Amino acid sequence: MRVICINMTRPNKKVLMRASRLLACLALAGAFTAAAAAEPEFPLVIKNHRFEPTELKVPAGQRVKLLVHNQDSTPEEFESHSLNREKVIPGGAKATIFIGPLKPGRYTFFGEFNEKTAQGAVVAE
Repeated sequence: MRVICINMTRPNKKVLMRASRLLACLALAGAFTAAAAAEPEFPLVIKNHRFEPTELKVPAGQRVKLLVHNQDSTPEEFESHSLNREKVIPGGAKATIFIGPLKPGRYTFFGEFNEKTAQGAVVAE
């Protein structure tokens, strides 16, 4: 059995460098986690081949998280040319879609598989 002792009165420069890099990485990871957790969430439901609500009001200038729950038994695709997003959500599944930060305005979206009924808009204010 081998025992390693570190003399803290005269710390090794390599040990200090590694420790400081590790602390910097942990701080950076914590900042990213806090930033991700700070994004407001907005629920969006697909039911009877329609989006509910049909209009989502979100804060302008801020990245937001759309939590889409497809309650239909068939898949639907969230598609928006103005938001530059496209995602297929299987029947009964949930999906997360990040958008923004957006300038103030109205951004339409639709369901590719049921375009006549599945329509909505994000309004950034």
